[in-house]
Amino acid sequence: MSEFLQLLLSGLTVGAVYALVALGFTLIYNASDVINFAQGDFVMIGGMATVFLMAAGLPLPLAALLAVLAAVVVGLLLHRLAIEPARGASPVTLIMITIGASIFIRGVAQIVFDKQFHTLPAFSGSDPINIGGAAILPQSLWVLAGAFLLFAGLYFFLSRTLTGKALVATAANRLAARLVGINVTVMLAMAFGLSAAMGALAGILVAPITLTRYDIGTLFALKGFAAAMVGGMGSPQGALVGGLLIGILESFGAGYISSAYKDAVAFLAILLVLFVMPRGLFGSRSVERV
Repeated sequence: MSEFLQLLLSGLTVGAVYALVALGFTLIYNASDVINFAQGDFVMIGGMATVFLMAAGLPLPLAALLAVLAAVVVGLLLHRLAIEPARGASPVTLIMITIGASIFIRGVAQIVFDKQFHTLPAFSGSDPINIGGAAILPQSLWVLAGAFLLFAGLYFFLSRTLTGKALVATAANRLAARLVGINVTVMLAMAFGLSAAMGALAGILVAPITLTRYDIGTLFALKGFAAAMVGGMGSPQGALVGGLLIGILESFGAGYISSAYKDAVAFLAILLVLFVMPRGLFGSRSVERV
């Protein structure tokens, strides 16, 4: 039982990070119909920038804030310089643009940072907490709490604020949004900025556990995309459930089968879920873009 609980807690921790990446995919997809495969690189920017800013002498809170702002700037530049000029292009073209942007970001990261693995100090100590015979690191609680708080904050923003409702309106019908005075370009840029901020925060939260490096964004992007697809692309609650599910399946697969198949679990989950439910667990039955 203790082994089962240990694997469950480990899966929930990494799944929370996948959920945050999937939320970024969902936010951008809803606003612009773009599947942004550079989303994982925001995770890398958050972790790496925080590490190097702390090495320069800044305290963790300030370094984390500046790292998030740096990721937001990159997200806005991605929208302005890569996505906006290609407005109206086919989905495949837009996907290729985001993949190219991801390669470019990783290349710049090698120059700005380095090619070594780095870690951040744990936010509140490294002594494990015993829960029912299983041990969980305090940093894992930070990751889980951060994921749920970000999800709740995003839900509140989109459903309870005027700006958030304008973003939802833009996602639902851009022409109608323009007719009622919503600046669609600003809303799309906001979606990229918010998704970049969430990715950077995920990178900061998980860096004390998993380490960070210039190229970790690729794997996080693939796992986040898998989570978004399993949950239902375009569904925020699906992104959360899909991320946690992928993390749990990975953990149990590594624990009970073999760690060699750990990274294959996410893609097997996509095949199994989409074979039974082609739109994912929480995907809408029909999608109509006007």
